[in-house]
Amino acid sequence: MVENYLIVPWAEQILSPEIVHEQYVPPELEMLARQVMEHYDMQVSDMVLITSKPDKGGAIWKISTDKGNRSIKVLHRRPQRSLFSVGAQEYMSGLGYRVPSFIPTRDGSLYVEAGGKLWIVTEWIEPLLPVSKIDLEGAAELCFGLGEFHKNSKGYIPPYGSEKSSRIYGWAKYYDKIIAKIGWFRDIAQAYPDTAASSSLLAVVDEFDRQAKEIFERFKASPYTKMIAKGEPHWGLAHQDFGWSNGQMGPGGIWVIDLDGVSYDLPIRDLRKLITSTMDDMGVWDLTWIRGMIDAYHQANPIDQETFEILWLDMAFPNEFYKHVKEIVFDPILFLQTELEPILQRVMATETSKWQALTELEMDKAKYPAGDYTTEEITPYVFDRPASVIPGDLRLPEPVFHMPAPVPAEMAPPEPQLPAYTEAPALIPQPDIPAPVLVQLPAKAPKKLTLRLPKRRTSSKAKGIKKSGKLRKKKQKRLIKLKPGSGLKRRGYKKPAAKKLTRPLLKLKKKRTKRIQRLRKTAAPSKKKQLKSRQKIA
Repeated sequence: MVENYLIVPWAEQILSPEIVHEQYVPPELEMLARQVMEHYDMQVSDMVLITSKPDKGGAIWKISTDKGNRSIKVLHRRPQRSLFSVGAQEYMSGLGYRVPSFIPTRDGSLYVEAGGKLWIVTEWIEPLLPVSKIDLEGAAELCFGLGEFHKNSKGYIPPYGSEKSSRIYGWAKYYDKIIAKIGWFRDIAQAYPDTAASSSLLAVVDEFDRQAKEIFERFKASPYTKMIAKGEPHWGLAHQDFGWSNGQMGPGGIWVIDLDGVSYDLPIRDLRKLITSTMDDMGVWDLTWIRGMIDAYHQANPIDQETFEILWLDMAFPNEFYKHVKEIVFDPILFLQTELEPILQRVMATETSKWQALTELEMDKAKYPAGDYTTEEITPYVFDRPASVIPGDLRLPEPVFHMPAPVPAEMAPPEPQLPAYTEAPALIPQPDIPAPVLVQLPAKAPKKLTLRLPKRRTSSKAKGIKKSGKLRKKKQKRLIKLKPGSGLKRRGYKKPAAKKLTRPLLKLKKKRTKRIQRLRKTAAPSKKKQLKSRQKIA
């Protein structure tokens, strides 16, 4: 049973009210974890679930072994995508940076594939404590550790067979998506005008829509295009989920854990998320905190004027408004009726201090040196360091091609001798050839966005089970009965079908009895008739 078990999210399972979803995994998953641990050279004496992701299908346990405390984790993403993050963690731990190192299996692999997912076992870092959230010193330590992580991840090349994860080229698409969804928020509020928070949302959504579009236009004119031309390895990795729990103080400084979501990106995105979420928790944008966090990051991973500009624009974009209101699309009526009003009050309370802090912070750009983005980096034919190959790759490494070596001068064929001229030949006039120019093709018209409201599923049935159109129509025809003469009409149904559906049951019974009677008359003669016929013959 466990051999054929495929790991899927279990958030829709009906559990007892006293069970916390993040502290529960299906029994089959725990049995599979024990089978995975048999691939390692260790004796496990205790296994404690730390946390799980029931909506995605991931979990992590702390295990006590004869080799010390370790952790075992199932990565909820696709195996090829998980291999990208496994390679990143191995790259950084192999260079001695503060990320947990892998425990290899008996055959030397860094992971085990089971249940359609990758499993990893890593060392358990002790002691590991979160930094203080109530003072700037703790926030500065966290930002300094984040800067170290970003700086140390530069130059990473994923292993062969992995699915590269990159967000570095998708910033404009991200902003465009948020602007479109803010428009959805307006449409939903207009569709349910009688709900409690509909009028409050309509009163502020236009202002956030204006902010988003204005910042997006400034972003288009920013040095972003020149920056990403440097390429993905130049910028390195962003954690994408860095916070007070994924960056903790341990031996030697801040340790970064839970790297399974890392991807190529402008690393400043991590710093923006950390600053804006901290200001949101504080309920006010404190300029002293913001400057202290940026300065601490700058000490570990120096930033230039162009990077500071992108950071400022990303902070000015209404990310927090979108993050808090996006749940409206799942259950509009319930969200508008019960949850949105206090959320809007909190967001608007911090809005004034946000723009006061950002207006003053924008002048800090001159404090940082200008970056060198005059030339684009070109990938050479021969790499100084080949793409990393980690034990247990999903496919064999591909060959590395090198440019042919130059031929020595003594072995080169003689150059053809041109005939000697007593007089210089007359130059043939050449037509003026214009220099090549870049022709900018017109951009495609943006696709029209339609409002789609996804529904939250409450049943435990599989999502993939769908009824065909014919079955749905047959079911509707059985359930819907139209009474003749009632004046009701059903779109898509013809009159003969309606008559057939509404035929009284008594008529059907009468026809059935008549049919039976006719069959009896035509049946074989009875025994009395057979005797009479025999007597006549005699």
